[in-house]
Amino acid sequence: MAIPAPLLRRDTIALLLGLAAIAIVSTAWGFELIGGFVPCRMCLEQRIPYYVGAPLALAAFAADRLRSPAVLPRLMLLALAGLFAWGLWVGAYQAGAEWGWWPGPADCSGTRLDAMPAAGDLMANLGKVKAIDCTKPQIRILGLSFAGWNVLTSLGLIAVTLFAAVRAAGPARRP
Repeated sequence: MAIPAPLLRRDTIALLLGLAAIAIVSTAWGFELIGGFVPCRMCLEQRIPYYVGAPLALAAFAADRLRSPAVLPRLMLLALAGLFAWGLWVGAYQAGAEWGWWPGPADCSGTRLDAMPAAGDLMANLGKVKAIDCTKPQIRILGLSFAGWNVLTSLGLIAVTLFAAVRAAGPARRP
């Protein structure tokens, strides 16, 4: 089964990458706000490529649609691949620490700032504050933690982004 030609265009792929980044970070927020999972510092860092990447991918889409020189959206997509590679690295580091393959960061057992009690209530609430440890997965889905899933997702996004930057054709030019 062949992939339809419009889906192989650089502008379409850039749009889909932007929407994917929005969907991925929305899913993370859903697990946090609806599911009650509290992210650690590394979990929050893994979201940054999606926060930055979504507007960058949409800018690449717009640059292609506005008929800018092809080098501009290609450079944007290469930068996007770099962002996804950063997310891959952080996710792999955290997943490896979760599996005990290497130690996690020493500063990754603190709490989120918004979870901290007010200064006056600090002593009274000291026993109630839950530290989030980056080396302990809160859940495993099909054997993978959130960090492990981010590794797989990032690998796929990097491959698609590099394809779009290097091989995909731009939008058809109008006469």
